[in-house]
Amino acid sequence: MIRKLRIKFVLTSMISVLVVLIILLGGINLSNYIKVVSDSDKVLDLLASNGGMFPMDKREEVKGGAVIPEERIPEEREAFKAGKRDDRIASPEIAFETRYFTVLFDKDGNYIKSDVGKISAVSESLAEAYGEKVLESGKNKGFYGDYRYIVSDLKDDGLMVIFCDRGPGMANFRTFRNNSIIFSMIVLFIIGGIIFIISGRVVKPVAEAYEKQKRFISDAGHEIKTPLAIINADADVLMMDTDEDNEWILDIKKQTQRLTKMTNDLIRLSKLDEGREEYEETDYNLSEAVADITDSFKSMAERDNKRLITNHLGDVIINGDEKSIRAIIMILVENAVKYCPEGGTISTDIIKDNKKVKFIIENDTSDEIDKNRLLHIFDRFYRLDESRNSDLGGFGLGLSIAKSIAANNGVGLSVKVTGHRKIAFILELS
Repeated sequence: MIRKLRIKFVLTSMISVLVVLIILLGGINLSNYIKVVSDSDKVLDLLASNGGMFPMDKREEVKGGAVIPEERIPEEREAFKAGKRDDRIASPEIAFETRYFTVLFDKDGNYIKSDVGKISAVSESLAEAYGEKVLESGKNKGFYGDYRYIVSDLKDDGLMVIFCDRGPGMANFRTFRNNSIIFSMIVLFIIGGIIFIISGRVVKPVAEAYEKQKRFISDAGHEIKTPLAIINADADVLMMDTDEDNEWILDIKKQTQRLTKMTNDLIRLSKLDEGREEYEETDYNLSEAVADITDSFKSMAERDNKRLITNHLGDVIINGDEKSIRAIIMILVENAVKYCPEGGTISTDIIKDNKKVKFIIENDTSDEIDKNRLLHIFDRFYRLDESRNSDLGGFGLGLSIAKSIAANNGVGLSVKVTGHRKIAFILELS
């Protein structure tokens, strides 16, 4: 248990650190990507608004018969020069820093021409192919490789696809992303080692308290068994000296037996927690084991006017520790018969589901069950129906023992509400 607690502590801490790293570095990487896209779109919007050229270009360009003169310089340029804006897009140097090319199509999507004068890595034929691919995609903005593009509608002059080379920016983004992942893994590994080292000290007080508790239960259990055995033997002697059964002596024997059973259950739970019980895996007939157990409880069920129904498959052969599985099923059947109200029904099934064998036992209950209370049903000394403790006997240890045996055998044991005043326990066997 302490080992599991330590593993949970380390895993929880590691997951917390991992989540923080994902949020932190993920946010930074996302911010970098958004910055690259935003800057690209600003450049493309500027080019699109000026017919595929920068307004700062000191050259004349003919577009559809109209002349764009050198004097058409935007106010942003002057504002940038005056230091009123720090937007790089407004810098006069942007035209010399940006590598781009344009592809012109008519309204029907037929290729007209390309302008690759501002880039050396793309030929006119390649530009044409890129432009056609973009038009086929139907998107107005996006990435084609490391080229960010925009489709500009020139109205009567057709469509212009403008590509801006964002290779350096995307390369920087990818480098930072890869480095951040590597850095995160290294940091996670280092922190994991530190957490693993200090986890021993963190759980040490819990481990010591747990060990003391187990030792107390074991020692006290063995110490209690002796006086209980003496009391029971003395009661037997007293009964031999009386002519008829004495109700006081019978009550002493009944309570002694209850305390003896509780002591034995606590000692067994202690052994289960320490993993001291030995298991032997063999092939055995589950159907036969369930039938033997249910048959032994039928008379008890009929005595209280309860129906115990078995709906089993034919012979189901599985591998595992038969003694442990029989013990779990015995506890589940006894629990179902005990807590099923008079006139109620208990049913058992063996089914195959996704190559797994399941033993399911369902029983009626006296009251509607709160699903939140099922979370504690396997806790020690816990009962769903506290008002009937004295009537039904027991100490609420049976299901805890069943859960511990299941965990030690690597099988699943769960519970769920299956209907109005119905509860089912599911034992999942491989």
